Amino acid sequence: MRTTPWLLLPTLAGCAGTPARDTPGPPLGPDPEPARVVAEFLDAANRRDHAAMAARFGTSGGPIGETGGAIGCAFRRVGSWIGLGERCLSRAEVELRMDVIATVLAHESYRVRAEEGVVGKGRPAARVEVEVVKGGRRVVVPFVVIRTDGGRWLVEEVGLRSMVG
Repeated sequence: MRTTPWLLLPTLAGCAGTPARDTPGPPLGPDPEPARVVAEFLDAANRRDHAAMAARFGTSGGPIGETGGAIGCAFRRVGSWIGLGERCLSRAEVELRMDVIATVLAHESYRVRAEEGVVGKGRPAARVEVEVVKGGRRVVVPFVVIRTDGGRWLVEEVGLRSMVG
């Protein structure tokens, strides 16, 4: 079943008295997947589990960690030469990107504060706000989560600037 964008109405996800946690809480909003994927991504970041992070980070085409094998990657590489897409990332490049994100997102605890739909993406997408505690400081980090062509939800954007500012 495919969720239409208008079903991703803004919803308030956190409420007073909800404790910060290092493990995912109950599902939020009309579709629990966006908040769950963000929670799994944050947990993987804290464990520095680059493979788990890469399986939950990507675009509408799929996770950044799935390159499509040697043949699929070769086609993507040729397509990137003529402007029809982007080249495949090597495993080392994916690992380095996930390590940088994990370093910035390292935290003591977090809680999902809110989830709302994102319009203009041409497919279901949600903005998930997470309050992260790092070094005794509370920071709100926005995540954009998008539904892939295959129906999965993936983290597409992470507001890392709020963590380093």
